[in-house]
Amino acid sequence: MEQVLPKIDVSIVIVNYNSFHLLDECLNSIYKFCKGTVNEIIVVDNASDEGKIETVTDKYPDVTVIKNEINIGFAAANNKALLIVKGKYTLILNNDTRFNEDSVKLVFDFSEASSQKLFAGIQLLNSDGSKQESVVMFPSVWNGFTENFFLYKLFPKSEIFNKYYQNNYNYSKPVDADVIKGAFMFCPTNELKKLEGFDERFFFYSEETDLCKRFKENGGRIIFYPLTSIIHYGGTAADSNLWFKFKNQTIGKIQYYQKHFDGIEYLTAIVIHWIGLFLRGILFSFGGIIMLNKNLLLKGYYFTKQMFVYPPNRFK
Repeated sequence: MEQVLPKIDVSIVIVNYNSFHLLDECLNSIYKFCKGTVNEIIVVDNASDEGKIETVTDKYPDVTVIKNEINIGFAAANNKALLIVKGKYTLILNNDTRFNEDSVKLVFDFSEASSQKLFAGIQLLNSDGSKQESVVMFPSVWNGFTENFFLYKLFPKSEIFNKYYQNNYNYSKPVDADVIKGAFMFCPTNELKKLEGFDERFFFYSEETDLCKRFKENGGRIIFYPLTSIIHYGGTAADSNLWFKFKNQTIGKIQYYQKHFDGIEYLTAIVIHWIGLFLRGILFSFGGIIMLNKNLLLKGYYFTKQMFVYPPNRFK
């Protein structure tokens, strides 16, 4: 008699580039804690060059591996996995995360109980257990102004002046948000496929912001589910190449403006962005000189260098 396999509840998709030790820790925590749902795990390796990905994935049963010959970026790599996922839900998960409880089951049950289509994110924590920015408002000219002129630092709990304000509260129930971080995005698979996944014109950064924007424009809700959390080490692979991180942050931000802003709104956002880079270049460089801190000087140089980064417009 032919064996009937259980339906997959959640497809966990992990895009990986190097940092095999973090991927190992992530997979280990999934197998240790996430047992309340029927899961499949798909690892998409973006041409890691520190060894064979199988040295990690072979340690865990039934992990599907997609190996890219070149680094095609976060958006495109996730989309390759989306072509083969079998789960009712897809969890976009960073390789630098670690579970401490069955967060997948908790978010799965919450999503199943809802009659609405929604994407859900959870509380991200630093390795010391402190809260990390997990949700953010959509980019706008005003939000760009308050960020680049440091108003968000002066008024951390203000919805008007701080686009990260929701991270400053201890919520006792799920709340609506604009953008959940790509480190943990729990999404109905059919809704992801309706959107054709991530926009692959984004290489690295801002792709989750664009995805949330398109989802809300199509009638979806973005939910911050703060009743569970995971450790997120945060940009470890990118931090090993600081200019790669800084450059792609600027490219992603400008690309978002190119896609979603027009006319004077676009020009104003770009000018504010450049002013912010200029101010940070001056402040970090000055701080590096005063404190004789090489790292601050390097950041000052990179902030200034970002002013000359401008990606071609691929959205018009």
